[in-house]
Amino acid sequence: MIRHVTLFAWIPEATNQQKQQVADGLRALPPLMTGLRAFLVGPDAGIIDGNFDFAVVADFDDAQSYLGYRNHPAHRAVVEQVTGPITRERVSVQYEI
Repeated sequence: MIRHVTLFAWIPEATNQQKQQVADGLRALPPLMTGLRAFLVGPDAGIIDGNFDFAVVADFDDAQSYLGYRNHPAHRAVVEQVTGPITRERVSVQYEI
């Protein structure tokens, strides 16, 4: 199984509405994906200063399932139209679990 983790830091100008659109757009993806076992998204809890602003954690059956998600047109649309415009920094990792 492959776990995918992405962290986002938003630009200072990002509005609450834009941030909510990120969560909504990402939460609409799971029914469209094959091989997706778990999908969690959410804003940082604000416990520690300096953290990233938002996280995605997703578990996939295998690397092919992850790549299908990464390249899926609905995911690409969220990346290009929703997260991209407000992202200051993004990091991600995929690892076997």
